[in-house]
Amino acid sequence: MDNTARFAALFQGPEESVALDEMALLVAWHAEPVIDIDRWIGELDDVAARCREHTFAGVVRHLAVEGFAGNRADYFDPRNSYLHHVLERRTGIPLTLSIVTIEVGRRVGVPIVGVGLPGHFLVRDAGDAQAFADPFEGRLLDPAGCRETFEEHHGGIPFDESYLQPTGNWAIAARMLGNLKSIHLTRRDRRALAWVLSLRVMVPGVPVEERRELASALAADGRFSEAADALERLAELAGDLGETGMVEEAERGATRLRARLN
Repeated sequence: MDNTARFAALFQGPEESVALDEMALLVAWHAEPVIDIDRWIGELDDVAARCREHTFAGVVRHLAVEGFAGNRADYFDPRNSYLHHVLERRTGIPLTLSIVTIEVGRRVGVPIVGVGLPGHFLVRDAGDAQAFADPFEGRLLDPAGCRETFEEHHGGIPFDESYLQPTGNWAIAARMLGNLKSIHLTRRDRRALAWVLSLRVMVPGVPVEERRELASALAADGRFSEAADALERLAELAGDLGETGMVEEAERGATRLRARLN
């Protein structure tokens, strides 16, 4: 199985079965196909093996001692979203540092879940709805501290208690790829954008309309046949949803793209 098919296979089973370390490293492999995924899974094993306090607070403290911290100097560096670079450099963005925390917790028998605040990402002790942490800052939080963290990032916007609900693994994968989508759009890196969108549309819950964006990215890279395939798949999915207008638009777009191959 190639690594694109391996990524797709992660989402064929229950959401809770998605291994976040494998998912994140497969994303990174698409950016840098030379990386050894097993090596970096082993690095996570080693980080976890050095954790002596097998509690939620113990995992958070251990990672801070290991040197993991948020990258404030260059927040939008794509390497912050690639797990092998996060493990090597000991720095990243809230989402990838949260994945490290969740995966170290899993290895030492401490279930930890992600909490996707708008514009920020936290983790929570799966067994204690009052125990949170901000891996970017390396600090423990209670619900009041989570509210304060949200207000630091979104001054003036009302806080909603629903923001503290656990974020599922599908949503974590979609968010990781969404971050990379934004970065590569800003950088106008159409080749990177194409593989990011190709992976993102495989994640359950991602709007079917994003296949239109994928087709545009592929066409901009001269990959007209693949772009047409993306639109034809959009037409199929839109048909299942009863979106007749979207079906017709996608089919017309696919026809135009295939005409460019003649």
